[in-house]
Amino acid sequence: MNRLAGAAFACALSTPPATLAVQDSLQIGIIDFYGLGTVSEADARRALAFTEGDEMVSGGDPSARVVAESRRRLTMLAGVGDAKISLICCDQGRLIIYVGIENPGAVRETYRDAPRASVRLRDDVVQAGREFGDALMSAVRSGDVSEDDSQGHALAHDPAMRAIQERFIAFAARDLESLLLVLNTSDDAEHRALAAQVLGYVANKQRVVADLASAMRDSVANVRNNAMRTLAVFASMAAVNGQPKVRVPYEPFVSLLHSLEWTDRNKALFAVVELSERRDSELLATLRRDAMEPLVEMARWKSRGHAMAALIILGRIAGLDDGDVEHAWASGERERIIRAAVAR
Repeated sequence: MNRLAGAAFACALSTPPATLAVQDSLQIGIIDFYGLGTVSEADARRALAFTEGDEMVSGGDPSARVVAESRRRLTMLAGVGDAKISLICCDQGRLIIYVGIENPGAVRETYRDAPRASVRLRDDVVQAGREFGDALMSAVRSGDVSEDDSQGHALAHDPAMRAIQERFIAFAARDLESLLLVLNTSDDAEHRALAAQVLGYVANKQRVVADLASAMRDSVANVRNNAMRTLAVFASMAAVNGQPKVRVPYEPFVSLLHSLEWTDRNKALFAVVELSERRDSELLATLRRDAMEPLVEMARWKSRGHAMAALIILGRIAGLDDGDVEHAWASGERERIIRAAVAR
């Protein structure tokens, strides 16, 4: 069950989900919200300069101006301290737009200071990273985003992506120490983000968990995104040949379920659905105490690929089987799962 959920909502894979080519013109299929504790969805929706059904040219004018104007209008609303608008590809070939709201008194996540060293990845690693980004967007457009995570690293069904990921295995074996050095000290965020991705392919995955967990506090969202996704895939790895599962801490992910950044929430969900599969009582208690509001909100999102993970987690909080959650989704009974989790 978690394999299906993870593959479905991991459409961002290891690069920013809003990274579409400037010429990509897509119809807006879904507009969804999070962080709406201090403002109504109706008021937030009215403040937007776009609506479902409009065409959006991602990354370029005039769409960039429309997004900027919408953010300005949102921040003028009473009860809104800041807002974030994220363009995500794709749901049935149409754009998803997530609107995040932060109230004026919210305590923001604190991130580590940006590193200052001039260290860089090798040229062949950087080139492979560029090729992977192109292959990823092609796969997303074609709808082929499934993958095999059973070995603790992502191997895509798409042949072009998978060929590059197999090169990552060789790079990780060859460049382990330099990858860690770049992740922790490089002043180039793109190199730090790529290092976090390639480190997922090391043989000894426990060796890099602490460094990746530290990178979850990076000030750049894409570095956090890649570090979280790598750790989430580690968490999905089955024990092999009697070896213990990779130990991944859950606390940083629970915190980022409240983030204003959509990619933080997306990857935190991916990780928590993996980490909660065994229904660890301490993790479930932490989620009940600290994360019910964002989980309920995200479980009501319109996109199955993004909402299903939150609903699975709520089902586990409620003590329900994953199969019951799947049935509830298919039969339009999401609220039954949400009520059961809240009551628990």
